Amino acid sequence: MRSESDLTARARIRDAAIDLFGREGVNRVSVRAIAARAGVSPALVLHHFGSKDGLRKACDAYLLEILRGDGRPADLGDTARLGSMLEAAAPARRYLARAFLDDSPEAGTLFDEMVAASERWLGHGAEEGWIQPSEDPHARAAVYVTWLLAPVMLHAHLSRAFGVDDLAETGATLRFSRAAIEIFTRGVFADDRVLDAWNTVRKDLG
Repeated sequence: MRSESDLTARARIRDAAIDLFGREGVNRVSVRAIAARAGVSPALVLHHFGSKDGLRKACDAYLLEILRGDGRPADLGDTARLGSMLEAAAPARRYLARAFLDDSPEAGTLFDEMVAASERWLGHGAEEGWIQPSEDPHARAAVYVTWLLAPVMLHAHLSRAFGVDDLAETGATLRFSRAAIEIFTRGVFADDRVLDAWNTVRKDLG
């Protein structure tokens, strides 16, 4: 049976790995560097996770668990809690960017889980009337997830566009998330001319 201090050390190692893997990439980070960041010995890292690859898989599993959550969306009215979540999410966002760039099986599982969770959430909102219905709920959920991941994957370019060094800073996060929510809530096009043009193309090709 593990002691409380043992579990705490394991969590520190995992969190240090998520931060370093996200900043520098898995291949550029050593077990020794992770141990130093976590304040433990390299031997303890190997004791808990077996290898650096085992640690990476544990990080993937941990983020997947967070994404699964309890199936309910966060309370966006709780601004203090939302602020804390945005602040704490910076290392996770960096890690996810690396994971998707590496295109590992675990990253594929993460993406599929995010699409499934988003489809359930959007469907629930449509039933309650605060989400627009869709002709293709699964496709919409997949596209929605790619929108959510765009700031993660295009971090350097968006940081430059926003004039900041790190898009994960709370101020920058609030700015781009506000712009995204505005698009999702109010839309971009003021009428149906673009949609009508697409429907015409689909009809002609069909």
